[in-house]
Amino acid sequence: MIIGLTGLYCAGKNRVGSLLEKRNLPVLDMDKCGHEAVRLETAAIVRSFGEAVLASDGLVDRRLLGKKVFGRPEELAILEAIVHPVINDLASAWITSQGGGLCIINAAVLHKFFVFGQLDAIIAVTAPLPLRLYRAVKRDKLRPKELFNRFLSQRNFPSYLDNTDNTNKKKSRSQLFFPSADIYIIRNSGFSGSLGALEKRIDAILEGLYNGREKGKEKITAGSCFGGGFPGDRSKRCDSCF
Repeated sequence: MIIGLTGLYCAGKNRVGSLLEKRNLPVLDMDKCGHEAVRLETAAIVRSFGEAVLASDGLVDRRLLGKKVFGRPEELAILEAIVHPVINDLASAWITSQGGGLCIINAAVLHKFFVFGQLDAIIAVTAPLPLRLYRAVKRDKLRPKELFNRFLSQRNFPSYLDNTDNTNKKKSRSQLFFPSADIYIIRNSGFSGSLGALEKRIDAILEGLYNGREKGKEKITAGSCFGGGFPGDRSKRCDSCF
């Protein structure tokens, strides 16, 4: 079973990932795969973005590279074309190494990687925008323009899903979260004492996943957990969402 873990910038998905690891579940951090891909593809990145993205040690400075691509769709597409094939290869090898057991793929942009079509379920971490802004300023200490670009780069992120009319020729944002996977939402409020509540949410989701698999129950889909059901006969309220 392959579970995707995703969430908006500074929503807390890495905290959730660490709590899943605490429960002895293998978690692949796709950011680390991205770092390795950047290292392996340094020459190609320099050809596309110039030596200005290099640090004094000759390696790509990811912060400088980020300034080149965040909020710039064309530049981001160039970078993704370079590193995503390597990331996919690294992720594929890791999944194979797990021998078919339950494993977690932690990625902010799950829908951009090959593994998206193989997911059995998705855990999406959300948090209020003001809280995410506070966390971003405190953690990353970015300048306002850089911070804006980070948030702008996820403006079409499919966790805040809309019910776009299916007759629309353009792909609904909500459909980005509907391969064959079910969706479980964790709302990470960040209030005092919320760590215990967060752990309970995670345990409830895991119990639902294990029971659904072991007992052959129909999978639970997002349904009204997003504030309204989605098209499709399988859409129902997800009791594991909080």
